[in-house]
Amino acid sequence: MVQGQTDKLNGMKPTMLIEQHKHTFTKSENKIYEYIIENTDKVIYHSLTELSEACEVAEATVLRFFRKLNFKGFQDFKFLLAQEISQTKQHTGEETFKEKIMNNIIQAITDSSELVQVEELKKAIDLIDQSDDVVIYGIGSSGIAGLDMQNRLMRIGKITTVITDSHTQIMRASSMNENTVLIAISLTGSTKDIVDAIETAKTNKATVIALTAYVKSPLTRYSDVVLLSSAKESPLDSGSLISKISQLYLIDLICTGLSMKNADQAETIKMKISDNLSIKLY
Repeated sequence: MVQGQTDKLNGMKPTMLIEQHKHTFTKSENKIYEYIIENTDKVIYHSLTELSEACEVAEATVLRFFRKLNFKGFQDFKFLLAQEISQTKQHTGEETFKEKIMNNIIQAITDSSELVQVEELKKAIDLIDQSDDVVIYGIGSSGIAGLDMQNRLMRIGKITTVITDSHTQIMRASSMNENTVLIAISLTGSTKDIVDAIETAKTNKATVIALTAYVKSPLTRYSDVVLLSSAKESPLDSGSLISKISQLYLIDLICTGLSMKNADQAETIKMKISDNLSIKLY
């Protein structure tokens, strides 16, 4: 797939390809074309839902537009567009890479803090606290964040299950009920495996809490509570440290809130864990 994408880019840049075919576009397709040309740097951070709403056309129209240009879909186009932007963008040289990473991390946490709605956060904390069947879903780097969340919750006495395999996610979703709280971690909110499993879970009346960077995405359609982080990735930055930190920030808010809500129990469990782990140290 990567080789095919590279060959396609070497043949013609996505923006040039669109320009060459613009005379064949319908009225709706022309809306998509104009938006992409005028907002090239923004498009690589959009979800399919966000792009369709920005262009005021149906998602199916957006998909047909890219397939008409021989892209596999929107993600395929975004990947190639991100490559084009990366290759053409000039480096300003104003920051060293060390300073740039530091500033981006600080900005991601600051922006995420501004995005978090306190009422939604409280709702998520209460739902997790009241449930004895808490399940965490994540795939790839989001799965790693899910494992970290499980570890954090275990340290304050909240036992959860983490599932990072897409087939197992569907199987577990099939046995969920109204007592299940499902935490879905997906930066884009467009990972098909996650969304498919969430749809199954909702059919079985599970409550879904989404940790994502996009307010409009396939995942948020099925979510009862949405907690937003600010770090949106281009297709070339998938799994970046900055996006992980923005996810961990949301996880830390939830775990800290639960710890404060059950302060005595959390402190007791922490002390027991600390005592029992002390034999593991020299």
